[in-house]
Amino acid sequence: MDISLPVLAAVLLGALLHASWNALIKSAPDKALNTALIHGLGTILALPLLLFTGLPQAAAWPYVITSTLIHIGYYTALAGAYKHGDLGLTYPLMRGSAPLLVALGAHALLGERLSTLAWVGVLTISLGVLTLGLAQAGSAGGDESRRRKAMRYALINAVFIAAYTVVDGLGVRANGEAASYVAALFLLDGLPYLSLVLWQRRDRLDQVRAYMAARWKPAAGGTAASLGSYGIALWAMMHAPVATVAALRETSVLFAALIGSLLLGERFGWQRAAGTGVILAGIMALRLA
Repeated sequence: MDISLPVLAAVLLGALLHASWNALIKSAPDKALNTALIHGLGTILALPLLLFTGLPQAAAWPYVITSTLIHIGYYTALAGAYKHGDLGLTYPLMRGSAPLLVALGAHALLGERLSTLAWVGVLTISLGVLTLGLAQAGSAGGDESRRRKAMRYALINAVFIAAYTVVDGLGVRANGEAASYVAALFLLDGLPYLSLVLWQRRDRLDQVRAYMAARWKPAAGGTAASLGSYGIALWAMMHAPVATVAALRETSVLFAALIGSLLLGERFGWQRAAGTGVILAGIMALRLA
């Protein structure tokens, strides 16, 4: 399967949506609780969606459950990465390393055979994501041992990201369509991390409730963007190689950098400009592959 222009445009739109809800988290005063709120609201949003789409096919449920279990590991590693390191260091390491792992997993489990030019595109986008994302962390100081621990968590999380991406690629193809699959996934997926954060703050539940009451409206927008972003990605996996979709989806780091520069007052800088150029070259390679 090659990637058509409509699929390419849809995945890039999904990447923009992904960057948007991550920007909501980055601009929030409590990033961990805001993340938990966005994903927890996904369970509520998924219920009416499932009434509209119906349940996934029986063949898809093992993949939904497996992906949910993998996400528990993902959220645990995510919490560890953000505990020991900055978002600017850990996020690009997780997102930039995952596409290559997805390509290897898709080759082994889905039998996908990428062309040489497609491999160049995947590797180029991964390099661009790392270059662009790590521009935020290049000048960061802090404890070097904590930095190394954060990097370990981030790289472990790249494995979890690759694992659930490949599993969901298999699952959505077994299901035959994306809407009911992503609705079932969001129904189950939002609770583990929310439960973890609430347990960690069990002695401050009054503050948690007050924060959620104040932030639920923008968080609901983030939930819709998250569901839309992953729904687009799963739909695209039915029409293009999983590795190609995964690599294109990580251009969300580019959109996040642009949002940060335009709306959050962050400096763009030469390293971000270089990363942007590399990502665009990777997109062109995947389109021509």
